[in-house]
Amino acid sequence: MSFTFRDQTTVSLSWNELTGAIGDSATVLPVVVAVAVLTKLSLPVMLVWFGVFQVVWGLYYGVPISVEPMKAFAALVIAGTISTGELVVAGLLLAGILLVLGTTQSLEVVNQYVDDTVVRGVQLGVALVLLETGIGLGLNDPRLATIAVGIVAVLAVVGHSGQSAFAVFVLGAAIALAETGVPTPAVPAVDAMFMLPTMTLSLQTGEAVLAQIAVTVGNAALATSVLLADYFDRDVSADQLSNSMGLMNLVAVPFGAFPMCHGSGGVAGKYAFGARTPGANLLLGAGYVLTAFLAVGVISAYPTALLGVILVLIALQLGWTGVSSTDDLAVVAAIGVVGVLVNLGLALVLGVLVQQLRARL
Repeated sequence: MSFTFRDQTTVSLSWNELTGAIGDSATVLPVVVAVAVLTKLSLPVMLVWFGVFQVVWGLYYGVPISVEPMKAFAALVIAGTISTGELVVAGLLLAGILLVLGTTQSLEVVNQYVDDTVVRGVQLGVALVLLETGIGLGLNDPRLATIAVGIVAVLAVVGHSGQSAFAVFVLGAAIALAETGVPTPAVPAVDAMFMLPTMTLSLQTGEAVLAQIAVTVGNAALATSVLLADYFDRDVSADQLSNSMGLMNLVAVPFGAFPMCHGSGGVAGKYAFGARTPGANLLLGAGYVLTAFLAVGVISAYPTALLGVILVLIALQLGWTGVSSTDDLAVVAAIGVVGVLVNLGLALVLGVLVQQLRARL
């Protein structure tokens, strides 16, 4: 089934769009579930917001664009480096920055100071933080974690390593369902939508914003803009993407949403699994909202050891993206190590300084 939207955009609800939606969700759901288990944010509320903006931006841009959790924020809040209240402040601060950058069409200027090497280094730092946290969670139940690793190995041997995180996620969901039974539909708790009273401003908040903005500018704005042109022949500027990311976080973060972005990985995932129209966004958005009304009782039983394995897989994928896409491995590695041993904000600042010094030599 398909229909035309705004007289120029074809929206298909075919099997390919459904598989494309699943390709995007494979990296989103594990991260969001981990955040829900380990923080005060509500899984149903987060899923509702992800569902709403999948539909909104899919129809607005007319392409299967992604709406993903901001990975640096996720790594820091999962690791306990920042609290839920600090995350809310960081999300709002970054929303304001993105709106200013997009409105003033400043992203190309910013990219001159935060180049690809710095972005890849911060990505590696985020990956190392996730890796450390994932290993710690996996050790909570080494036997279950070993089973999950075995599943990952089998999928890698048969050529389906890209579905490893989702397969482990499904295993954890099955175990949780076996413990809790079939969930009954429930409306997300209203009080979980009011996060402003938890707001906390600290130095860690600033660190989180610095770490995330490097990844957002490079991956969620500039790289996504290029992919949309390459895959779908759609001219969407990085500044437009910056505005939409700023707007959705300004609207949603105070009401229980996890900070969201347009990740290039999600766009690539949708495309690789068959999505060619915003129909993938409509199907995925509906799926998220449906899950939100069924997930309340299951989340507390989700095995944290499997979340650890999932986080390790995400960390390895993100880290490989950082190191395999650069010609300056030494600088990328140095930024990443500083990020995990000290903090990601300092790693970003040092990376920019090194880049500027090298440019003047």
